[in-house]
Amino acid sequence: MSFTLIEAALLAFALGCALGSALLEDTLAAVMAFAAYSLGVSVLWLVLQAPDVGLTEAAVGAGIMTILFLLALSNTASPDADRLFEPIRWRTVALVGGFVLLIGATVPALPAIGDPDSAVVGGEVTQYYLENAYAQTEVKNAVTAVLAAYRGFDTLGEGVVVFSAVVVTLSVLRREVVA
Repeated sequence: MSFTLIEAALLAFALGCALGSALLEDTLAAVMAFAAYSLGVSVLWLVLQAPDVGLTEAAVGAGIMTILFLLALSNTASPDADRLFEPIRWRTVALVGGFVLLIGATVPALPAIGDPDSAVVGGEVTQYYLENAYAQTEVKNAVTAVLAAYRGFDTLGEGVVVFSAVVVTLSVLRREVVA
């Protein structure tokens, strides 16, 4: 198996972030390394022409999981007694707003729902799955066959992300009860 330069760079980036996440002592830095890892993997999925998996990884791994980890961290630190809310950081608001606008600008490029000319609906891969899913997997539902048999490693990866959220949540709750 050969890699293109960009695939090799993304893979090296993801592995470096994974190692950083595992080896960093500072919990916040480890969470940021995990978020970078997840974002790198999602871009790698896009380069490998698996946009559904890439978007899922970006949303769940880099987005939701990072937010959950950061919320868990913020709930373990005692807040300043003088303030109820954090001050608004306008630079952060501008950065997030710009990101939302950038992602929103890509929406018109998506095919219309139900468009018969769309590669998503009428592509060769879709036809292959529909014609061969039952014979090769003996699963009656084509979507289940694709997720469980053809894309099993992707589904396993998503399970790992959810498992890591549960482990972190339980460790935070355990630390709160002990303290």
